[in-house]
Amino acid sequence: MKIAVIGLGLIGGSVCKALKKNTFHAIAGMDINPDVCKKALECGAVDEIITARELKDADMSVLCLYPEQIVDFVKTNADCFKPGSIVTDTCGVKEYVVSRCTDVLKQRDVIFVGSHPMAGREFSGFDYSTEDLFKGASYIVTPTEDTPKMAIDLLSTLACCMGFEKVVTATPKQHDVNIAFTSQLAHVVSNAYVKSPSLFNADGFSAGSFLDLTRVAKLNEYMWSSLFLCNKEALLFELNHIIDSLCEYKNAMENDDIDALREILKDGRERKEKSNELYEEHKRRKAQNAG
Repeated sequence: MKIAVIGLGLIGGSVCKALKKNTFHAIAGMDINPDVCKKALECGAVDEIITARELKDADMSVLCLYPEQIVDFVKTNADCFKPGSIVTDTCGVKEYVVSRCTDVLKQRDVIFVGSHPMAGREFSGFDYSTEDLFKGASYIVTPTEDTPKMAIDLLSTLACCMGFEKVVTATPKQHDVNIAFTSQLAHVVSNAYVKSPSLFNADGFSAGSFLDLTRVAKLNEYMWSSLFLCNKEALLFELNHIIDSLCEYKNAMENDDIDALREILKDGRERKEKSNELYEEHKRRKAQNAG
């Protein structure tokens, strides 16, 4: 099978390297930066560099671009994709992309299936891509009601070949609602947290909790601002909820209300403990089913 990867950044480059390491598929790459294309060829991440016109030879195309770029690319090059082929993407919002690409490609007898590799680093660009970036991570597939099972199965198989530990299927909307909480909100909170004037006096006073909370503050502002706005409704819901919760802590401390503060802290602790229990139970059931 010939797989075309469009956008050879951190994710696109890692997709190429993982597929080259673990499969025998022919990998074609495309990127607007000629230096990146040269690097990808020289290190063996791709077998060839192609243009949009040559997508007609690809059995699968993987769009590793920002959401708006994915939609623009699909609309501009819809006639270039091979009829009967599968097109997927790797960006962190799904409803925005799936709703705008599926019908456009369906008219050309091309199958679009949204997907999202739950992996990344604090750095961006091809230079930081690795063949094992996806090892142990989750791969989310977001089919519609009309998506052929064959396409879902093929993406799931490729995900396992690339090292993903788990393949999760969800609707595009389910994906976006969950991702707003598990990923996007964390990046907003981390990025806001480091804006305290105390940040530059933290040397020698920080430990694991500081590192955990600040790690994803180092982000790609171009990519994340795009993801946030494309998932605006779900992310605003989470932001409003955490703002309301923070006000509860603030009010309890301003009023020296230790009972209220203890109750708020207790509630958070118990919710985390419950979450841990559910996770461990899920692991046990998975191990039993595997046995």
